[in-house]
Amino acid sequence: MSEKEELKKSRAQRAKEKAKAQAKRFKKELKKAMSTAILAAFGFLIALVWKDVITDFVNKISEQSPISGKLFSALLVTLICVLGVMIITKLTEDKEAKK
Repeated sequence: MSEKEELKKSRAQRAKEKAKAQAKRFKKELKKAMSTAILAAFGFLIALVWKDVITDFVNKISEQSPISGKLFSALLVTLICVLGVMIITKLTEDKEAKK
């Protein structure tokens, strides 16, 4: 086999390996995106299930509050959500990223 043919073959081999690596990277990113979408859907479902419970709880409390209904409800739900975000962020914090 001539040197030119060897060079062509090695270029083709490198191109094939590069294509395989890109396909592998694409598959990994696709799996990551799909799992993120599925987890978001589960989170949304959980939020919908808890919506009525939280609404009933907030309505009971706001009936006894001197501040009128919707304003108090919005403030209370915001406070609960912010606390929830802070707790979840702390629990899922990446310890390696801190270093």
